[in-house]
Amino acid sequence: MTDPTGLDQIETIPELLAARRADSADVRAIVADATTLTYAQLDDASAVVAARLIEAGVVKGDRVALLALNTADWAVIAFGVMRMGAVLVPLSTLLRSPELAEQLRVAGVSQLIAAPEVRGRSHLDELDAVAPGYRDALAGGRRHAAIPSLRGTHFAGDLTGPEAAPPSATAEELVQAMEDRIRPADDMVVLFTSGSTSTPKGVIHTHGGGLRATANGLGVRCVGPGDRLYIPMPMFWTGGFSSGLITTALAGATLLTEAEPEPEGTLKLLEREQVTLFRGWPDQAAKLAAQPAFSDVDLSSLTDASLGALLPADRRPEPGARPNLFGMTESFGPYCSDRLDVDMPREKWGSSGRPLPGVEVRITDPDAGVPCAAGDEGEIWLRGPNILRGICGRDRSEVFTADGWFRTGDRGVIDADGYLWYRGRLDDMFKVKGATVYPSEVEGALRALPSVRQAYVTAVTVGSSTADGEREGSSAPLEVAAAVITDDSVDHVRAAVKDRLSAFKVPTRWLITTDPGDVPMTATGKVDKRALRALIENDSPSNDS
Repeated sequence: MTDPTGLDQIETIPELLAARRADSADVRAIVADATTLTYAQLDDASAVVAARLIEAGVVKGDRVALLALNTADWAVIAFGVMRMGAVLVPLSTLLRSPELAEQLRVAGVSQLIAAPEVRGRSHLDELDAVAPGYRDALAGGRRHAAIPSLRGTHFAGDLTGPEAAPPSATAEELVQAMEDRIRPADDMVVLFTSGSTSTPKGVIHTHGGGLRATANGLGVRCVGPGDRLYIPMPMFWTGGFSSGLITTALAGATLLTEAEPEPEGTLKLLEREQVTLFRGWPDQAAKLAAQPAFSDVDLSSLTDASLGALLPADRRPEPGARPNLFGMTESFGPYCSDRLDVDMPREKWGSSGRPLPGVEVRITDPDAGVPCAAGDEGEIWLRGPNILRGICGRDRSEVFTADGWFRTGDRGVIDADGYLWYRGRLDDMFKVKGATVYPSEVEGALRALPSVRQAYVTAVTVGSSTADGEREGSSAPLEVAAAVITDDSVDHVRAAVKDRLSAFKVPTRWLITTDPGDVPMTATGKVDKRALRALIENDSPSNDS
């Protein structure tokens, strides 16, 4: 496997597209359902989109939102926006109209590009509920007070479809002129966080920061020319955007994705396209492996850097042997890892590996703001040229410390060898009978059991039980609750984990299931803790035995 041309010289989207046209013109850039585009076709099509946006009045620095499912058009429009200097704002297809209006306001979006319909919903029609008459106002050259920055809306097909009028020669010339003026420090994208623990934030990344962050992770993620990477995650989220679309473009690889993945169809796609890498959420891989058709498909093309559930038993890593690829929207994807295709040293199992180039990682006492010694737990702080530039609507002083550190809100430990061990969110902890419980510790103990495929732990309010707990900052009585994906009984799992945890950490409320789909998840693949708590409180009796 050879490195793609000039990775260290690619610091803007126009440079990226030019490099791939030069060395990989006929390589497939994206396979999305029935559509395939080579890098040359992606370059041509995105240049047309850029020209049409210029004709619509878009200029450098304008924020252009894109709301659609994973399709080839999504990639074409995204690159068209970014290559002419506008700032891409990917939006979740699950947003309801009040949420959509809020994110348009927060990001200062001037143009909204949307699919005509997503799963039976028209987001542009629904927006009328919170901004009545907004389309009439825009058509008349006016703006609407509910979404004051918005100047125009477009259906995705109006920019990419063959029936659209070709752009003028002047617009095409302007595309090149605008590309020539893009610098690495210019804003490239605003990515909204998932909102699993707080209100979604609009995180701003520059061309140089985002592309360097992705390039620095290609080696440990084992992505290179000739690879065919399947990503089920939506491209409006960091996992689908940076770890999918931008990753394969930088590597000169092929991205495979689907608008609406369905297990049987996905398995056929993996076999037909001889996919070499399957990356996504472990639950997605486990769900595919549990399908009756799984034993009938040939997935021998998958390399060892793929998620283990899809690998044959003799190549499947033991739990914790490979790094827990660790990152966040603010770091444009992973900022810690080791190679995903080989086991870490045994004493490092369960860690997230080591920091990638371009990011400083420091464990800090969250109260005193001073560095912790190696092996001591504290808050994870990040600094460096490859992390976020800022957050929409927030002053720099609200985002970074005076010396440039970003406080992640995550707890962790860096050992003497530089390996990061994630310990959960600062605000995740709660107390049972006066003793502190960290959900990540209990989850780790459960996941280490041979019969457990996945586990999620949270605190639930005690009903009629006698458990005496309190969430940090609250006096409400709480107890430890766990959702476990396993074929074993609750009695067996409880007995096994008692050998690994202090008694007060052993869950007393259980949701045992064989189906990963029973665990509520957010659109970005994280467990929905609020929904999980409600599910367990309603369906699981307290059991303190």
